[in-house]
Amino acid sequence: STPARRTSSPFHHHTKFTMKIAVLATLFASAAAFAPASQHAATTALSASPYANEVGVQAPLGLYDPFGLLEGVPQEGFDTLRYIELKHGRVSMLAVVGYLTTAAGIRFPGAGDVPDGVKAFAALANSDDGKNVLLQMTAFFALAEIVNRDIPGTGNEHPGDFRNGALDFGWGKLSDEAKLTKRAIELNNGRAAMMGIAGLVTHEAIGVSVLPGGYLPGQ
Repeated sequence: STPARRTSSPFHHHTKFTMKIAVLATLFASAAAFAPASQHAATTALSASPYANEVGVQAPLGLYDPFGLLEGVPQEGFDTLRYIELKHGRVSMLAVVGYLTTAAGIRFPGAGDVPDGVKAFAALANSDDGKNVLLQMTAFFALAEIVNRDIPGTGNEHPGDFRNGALDFGWGKLSDEAKLTKRAIELNNGRAAMMGIAGLVTHEAIGVSVLPGGYLPGQ
């Protein structure tokens, strides 16, 4: 009898893809080993940057600016970039929490039939109640944008400080060293969250789960 033809499994394709990525990474690493002079020059230039000692410049990367976006940028421009980084980090931290919460099956009352993941937006747009929810979300985003801003003359100390002389939560009682530590922690958590939510959404889109039990949101 004719033997059954062996079909390639998704695992087989995934393994081949992983091997290709590993080979490419090895080639890039090998090529980089032959350019020590240029790497040293770039590192020296970054170390000489006026922002080399800013909060968030930490080992092992130090001042990570591979595209030279900070070259010739005044302090005001750096503060704007830092504000944007903080804002994206804070939104991403909320996004990761919300994404994982709904993936765990937790819903508001009456929203039990709304799928989790990115597909929740399309599902909400398909019903009148869902459209009301989207409008409420938009109104909340607008209000948050108005409230969370720096009001000059209220004693704010750095970009992203939105206390505005009202909400302190004990910040004023911390030492300068403790404040720097707290700010660095927020930056690192925000950076991780930006990568995290991007990874979660990407894996949902390609249909590959990274959650426990192989659960894939949006299905």
